[in-house]
Amino acid sequence: MLTFRVFSLFLLAVTTATAQTPPVRVQGERINAHLQALAQFGKNPQGGVSRVAYSEADLAGRAYVLGLMREAGLSVQVDAAGNLVGRRAGTEPGLQPLVIGSHIDSVPEGGNYDGDVGSLSAIEVAQVLNERGVALRHPLQVIVFENEEGVMLGSTAIARGIEAARLDLVSQSGKTVREGVQFIGGDLQHLAAVQRAPGSVAAYLELHIEQGAVLEQAERQIGVVEGIVGIIDCEVTVQGFANHAGTTPMNQRHDALLAAAQFIEAVNRVITAVPGRQVGTVGWIRAQPGAYNVVPGKVVLGLEIRDLDAEKVKTLYAAVVEAGTTIGTRTGTTFQFDPHALSEPALTDAHLQAVIAQSAQALQLSSQRLPSGAGHDAQEMAALGPIGMIFIPSVGGISHSPKEYSRPSDIENGANVLLESLRRVDAETSRNAVRPFLKPIQ
Repeated sequence: MLTFRVFSLFLLAVTTATAQTPPVRVQGERINAHLQALAQFGKNPQGGVSRVAYSEADLAGRAYVLGLMREAGLSVQVDAAGNLVGRRAGTEPGLQPLVIGSHIDSVPEGGNYDGDVGSLSAIEVAQVLNERGVALRHPLQVIVFENEEGVMLGSTAIARGIEAARLDLVSQSGKTVREGVQFIGGDLQHLAAVQRAPGSVAAYLELHIEQGAVLEQAERQIGVVEGIVGIIDCEVTVQGFANHAGTTPMNQRHDALLAAAQFIEAVNRVITAVPGRQVGTVGWIRAQPGAYNVVPGKVVLGLEIRDLDAEKVKTLYAAVVEAGTTIGTRTGTTFQFDPHALSEPALTDAHLQAVIAQSAQALQLSSQRLPSGAGHDAQEMAALGPIGMIFIPSVGGISHSPKEYSRPSDIENGANVLLESLRRVDAETSRNAVRPFLKPIQ
């Protein structure tokens, strides 16, 4: 009887201690303070940032973030590609690392949240684990990838390696990629050593702003990303015949700009004729010779098609090419298509989707599944292991703009889902099934 009573008191003590232990959560105020501080590097008069890769602002911002990583208890290095890589040891030898992160470089006249939210939240997750003395079974790596907005160079270097030709591309900073990598502390002589082998990452999780309005319009707090869309970029040349605008009758013209206008309308018609979430865009156009009194003889324009289904992208592209050929025959012009960029869709891991959804539910946050219409470092990391992405709402669906904004509460929610998902994946003894945690991990 005495033994039973002692055991009961022991259980009561353990239960009371557990109930009094505060849950492991991020500090939202700290993340948002770090975001405001980072926004000073490359700040522009419009209220956003111009912190393009390899600029002085990028270099200063990276130094600030590197300091935060060290304060979070991470062992930090700049790898040969210029990525900032922070490491934290795990408790079980032989396990592959769990990787979290994003980027901090911006587009010209960009905003303060794209990439930054994911990077600083990843650092915050590491800091909270360190402060609370929470050990993970797996090693943890926090990576701030370099030059995501330009050519996703940092993540590509890790996942697939960098072709020499890519190093000669000129970045938004005016430097070549080769010059830029050296400028931020990379080492071109050892660039090949950055590449990792398939299967070398246990899981990659990335938090990001949605950059669209789906979550806001649906009044959902968390987006569970199904995958990152595939993209075809194509330069289209319409060749007509330049002639005097005053002396060439309308029925005798071979107007390349008129044909291009019909083609732009045809792109919209082809894309919208098929049910689904695919998008097609003509984003730029150049007419030659470009004079009031000359019928345009040549037009070059930029076509892009995106969807999560690779076959649908190819089918839509073929339909657009056929439409252009038909317009050319009708208008006495010729269409030439030069696809110069093709990225395959990167589907997120179904298991990690379930983990993220369960984490949101455990934290009493609403969620929904949706695709990512923008490219991310995650699509490169998919070559190394399973990927998962978490979205938070973007107010007004605005991104790549000084008006880009995500609410502090949404940022905190997203960081907590990242932390919860990371700990759930780490706690799994098998990748074959989702463990049905009914409550957040304390």
